[in-house]
Parts: sequence; structure tokens; C-alpha cells
Amino acid sequence: MTPFTTTVAGLATDVLLPDTGGPFPCVLVRTPYDRLRHRAEMRGWARRGFAAAVQDVRGRHASPGDWHPYRNETADGAATARWIRRQPWSDGRLVASGSSYAAHCALVLALDAPADGRPDAVVAAVPALGAAETAREPSGVERLAARAGWWAAHGDRRDSDDGALARARAADPALLAHLPLTALPRRLGRDLPSWFGLWHRRERGRLVARAAHARLPLLAVGGHHDHFTQDTVALWRNWGGPSARLLLGPWGHGLTAAPGPDADPAAHRVGLGDLYARWARLALAGALAPGARGAVALGGSPLWLGAGAEGEPCAPRLRLLRGATFTADPEHPVSSEHLTVPTEGTPDRCVLVTPPLPRPLDVVGAARVVLRAAADTPAADWAARLTALTAGGRAERLAVGVVRRTDPPGRATGFTVPLGRLARRLAAGTRLRLEIAGHHFPAHARNPHTGEDAVTALRLTASRRDVDPAGTVLRLPVLRSRPAPTDPAQEILR
Repeated sequence: MTPFTTTVAGLATDVLLPDTGGPFPCVLVRTPYDRLRHRAEMRGWARRGFAAAVQDVRGRHASPGDWHPYRNETADGAATARWIRRQPWSDGRLVASGSSYAAHCALVLALDAPADGRPDAVVAAVPALGAAETAREPSGVERLAARAGWWAAHGDRRDSDDGALARARAADPALLAHLPLTALPRRLGRDLPSWFGLWHRRERGRLVARAAHARLPLLAVGGHHDHFTQDTVALWRNWGGPSARLLLGPWGHGLTAAPGPDADPAAHRVGLGDLYARWARLALAGALAPGARGAVALGGSPLWLGAGAEGEPCAPRLRLLRGATFTADPEHPVSSEHLTVPTEGTPDRCVLVTPPLPRPLDVVGAARVVLRAAADTPAADWAARLTALTAGGRAERLAVGVVRRTDPPGRATGFTVPLGRLARRLAAGTRLRLEIAGHHFPAHARNPHTGEDAVTALRLTASRRDVDPAGTVLRLPVLRSRPAPTDPAQEILR
């Protein structure tokens, strides 16, 4: 099978047809990451009886025009969908599919395109819902390292250079610490006019709100260790189409190619290509049961659970180790890149720990930290990091949450730091370590503590923090009874 290349809506597009006689349903992937990387995926779809079309988005790789992330995907995708349906090899049925930015392309086609340009089903894996969702936490805290890496690799250029940020940081380890953050392009040595504008995009939640009005089936796929996990689950929960399926494994942004430390090699190695194709057949035939269902892997075990599984609130006892009063100094921020906790010197974080777990604990659902704390500066970020300390001496990151506060300086205030969703079996003997800090850098930009915008600030100041240990509660969603296992394929394909 050899794909042919054509121009659709002015954009470079590869099409691969099955060897058998048509017409065929078609799978459309629109990507900024080079359509040539999808040849194996195209062959997989074609072997399973689907025509496959993969397109470079406007301004990327072989497609002409200017590259403006998130701007042209609805119109260009709709024009491509109309073209596909006019081809003699097309039976008129169309599945929009993609991962990360390509999932965004599939979703806006499903939710924003005119009726004649919409697909009949959509596969959205680790979806980048929009610029604002990818750039900031819901509280407004900037996701610095991930966005710097993406823009260095893909922003304002026709091709990609995936290692650009790593090389720049090797040459200048303090690259992301230089101020202002808007000057990053100059330090990278290249033109990035869209970098500054990224941080003005604050319109979160549009696609999730639009999802309630969807009228087609959805398969949402994500990983517990992916930075878009919450968005994947929110999309699935809010989907208004005839059916919605969720597959959530112990994986990172690369899904099964990026298993987490809690993945079971035998139980959690899912054949995504075959699962996508089987789901697409049923979705296009209208043969999926209505409603939302799916499967979630329980990391640290070989189990899959139904996507509706949710633990009940549990608050394990916390003991203060050090740092009820600490200094959050943005010149020396708590690192997001390692789990080492200093035990000497002036505390830079509050550290609490639980006793060893007397028995295994199955944690499934949204976790959070409730705090009562104060900062002596007009603006403060509060980062909560939860780590599992195994009986064997390993430290494993479980969850991180960051919120931005502008409480009156020095006034103790109660608030909550969401930690995201967990699906993890914690072994007996495990202790949980909770760190409360003022920074989580470079994963997140440093709050300058002056009230200035963290992206444009030129001045940093230290912030004294006071945490009330008695008012600090870790709330975990714990399954009270033995979880009922399920087969992920059964949940997705019925």
C-alpha cells in the first residue's frame, strides 16, 4: 500500500486506500507534526478497511501559508472533510482522529464546523483543548517548561526541532530563570512573535462547554501522567453526543509508548490501533450503547476499573516534619525536576508525612489539599506536591497542584489546592509525603510576589509563608471495598 499525495484546500495531504474495492469510510488526521510521521498509522487504518488521510496544517511542513496555532483549524478541516466526501473512494462516513494538537483539530471540526463539514465520529487522544488550557493552570499559573519546549520546537517555524529547548538549556542551564520570560525567544536565538501573545490567551473551557452540544460519538484517550488528563476527563464527562467512551491508562503524553512507573507491562499494554478501528466501526454503524462509559487503569496493580469508579473522601493523618514557617524565594525556587527534599538550613517548603499505610490503598478520583496559610506578600502561588515513599526506599511522584492567591498580606486564609485525578494502588508500608511550597519551577513560572505579571516581571522578592499544620488536610478518594475489575475493550466497544 502506497499513499498518494495531493493538495486539499491548498494543504499537503496524503491519502492511503485499502487494497480491497471501495468505497470506504475515511479517517482524517490533521497535524502540525509532519504528516510523513503517520505512515505506519495510515497503513494500520487501511489494513482494517479504512481510507486514511493525513494533512499538514496550514504553514507547517509541506503546507503553504502562515502558521498560527489554533486559528485556522476549523475552516481548513471543514474544507478537507467536504473534499473527502466528494471523492469516489469515500462512502461519505468520516472519523476525525488525532493526538495532542491533532486532537484539537479533530475536536474543533466536530464541534465548530458547519454541518456539512463535520465528521461522524471523533477520536481525541491527550487533547490540547486550546492555547489557554495548555498555557496555564485553571488558577492562572503559567505552565512554563512545557510551553517553552513546545514553542521552541514548533512555534513560528515551518518544520520542527524537538530538541531545541534541551540543547538551549544545556548551553545555558539558567535559561528559563532569566527575566522577563517574554525575552525567551532572544535567548533561544530565533524569532518567536507568537510567544508573547500566548500568555494573553485566557479563554479557558470553550471546547468543554461546546462538547455538551455534540451530536456524534467520542472516544477520549489519556494517561494519568499526562498534563492534559483533567481536560480529557472533562471532555468525556461533558460530551453530549449519543455515546462517549474514555480510556485512561497509567501513561504519559505518549500514551502506551510512555508508560509510567505504576504501569503493569502485561495488563496495561493496550493495542490502541486495533481498539480505535473496532470502536470506529461500531460508532459509524450507530452500534454503541448510549451514554458515557469507559475504563481506567488502576496503576500499581494489574486492574482496569469502570470509568465511573470513584473513591470516598479519606483524610490520612499528617505529621509535620519541618517548615510550618518557610521562605518562598523565587531566586531559589523549589525544583519541579527532582524529588529531593532538603533537611538542613532555612526551610523552603512545609513538609508533612503520613505513617506507613497498614494495608494497600486504592485511590481513584479527584484528590486535593485543604490549607490554612498566610503569605506576607500581595501575591503568592501555593504548590502542593504529593509523593509516595515506598517501603523499598523509592520516591514516586503522585500528583502536583498549584494555585495563585492574592490574599491580604499576613492574613491566614483557608483555601484548596486541587491535585487532579489519581488512579493508583498504594502498597502497604507506603508513606505519603506532602510538600507545600511557593514555587514549582521550571514546570511553572515563578510568582514574583509583587503583584506583577509573572511573564513580564523584572523584579523578584522573597515571601514568608506560614502554614497551619492542624489546618492542613489531604483528601484522597479511596475505594472502601475491593474494586470490581473490567476489560477495557469491553467497556469501550459496547
